[in-house]
Amino acid sequence: MKTPYLSILILAISTSILSSCKNEKQNGDSSEKMVVTDTLQKNGQPEFLYVTAPSGLTLRAENTTSSEKLVVMVYGTKVRVVNPETENTMNVNGIEGGMDELEFNSQKGFAFNGFLSKFFPPKENASAKSYVEELKKDFPKTSYKETVAESVSNPSKTETVLLPTNKWHEAFYIAQQLFDVPKGFAIPNPKGSNSETVEDNNRKKGLFASTLSISRNNNALQKIEYSYGGEGFGGSVSITKEGDAMKIERVEVAD
Repeated sequence: MKTPYLSILILAISTSILSSCKNEKQNGDSSEKMVVTDTLQKNGQPEFLYVTAPSGLTLRAENTTSSEKLVVMVYGTKVRVVNPETENTMNVNGIEGGMDELEFNSQKGFAFNGFLSKFFPPKENASAKSYVEELKKDFPKTSYKETVAESVSNPSKTETVLLPTNKWHEAFYIAQQLFDVPKGFAIPNPKGSNSETVEDNNRKKGLFASTLSISRNNNALQKIEYSYGGEGFGGSVSITKEGDAMKIERVEVAD
C-alpha cells in the first residue's frame, strides 16, 4: 500500500518543482529583455560612437583638451559612451561640442565629441548604396537614391544619401569616405565669409580641377561642395541640410 502513496507524493513534488522553474525562467526572460533594451541607449544618447577624425582622436585623462594624453584612437574606432556631454562647452576647429567620458580597451577617459559619430564609418571602397543598406539596419530613416540622365552629349549619374542627423561634421566625414573627397580638406569652419573656395594643393594625377567651395550665411554653413574635373569627366559632391537630415549628393558627368 505504501508504493501508490509514495508515487503520488513524488509526482506532486515534481509538478511543483517544474512549475516553479517555469515561473523563474519566465521572470528571467523578462529581466533579460529589459537589460538588452536598457543597453541600447544611455540618457537618450547612443551607447556607442565612432571616431571620425582622419588623423585619429586623443583619449585624455580629464575633460579638457589640455589634459594628459592616454592614447590616440584611430579613425573608425568604436568606443563606449560612459557619460555623454549634452552641452556645447567648447569649439574645436569650428566644431562645437564637449568632452564625453568614454571607455576604450578597458580604459576610461575623455574625448571631444565633435569628432565622434553615431554612424559607423564606410568600409574602404564601399559603394554608397551598400553602405546605406547596412546603416538602415540601425537608422531606418537613412535613404539612398540613384538617377541616371541618358544625355547623348553629357550623360550623368546622381547619387543622393540622406542621413538622419543635423551635424555637418558627420555628413562631411562620410562624404569623404564614400565619394572620395580629398582627406586634405578639413571640415570648414562655420565662421567666415559668405563665399569661400579652397584649392586642393595635392590633387590626384589626371585632375585639372579639385576645389572645395563653402557657402555661409551669418556664420552658419549653408553648403559645402567639392568639385573636380579631368580629361573627359567631371563632377561634384555637395552637402546641404534638408529638414532634419543632411543630404550628400554626388553628380558625375562624362564629357
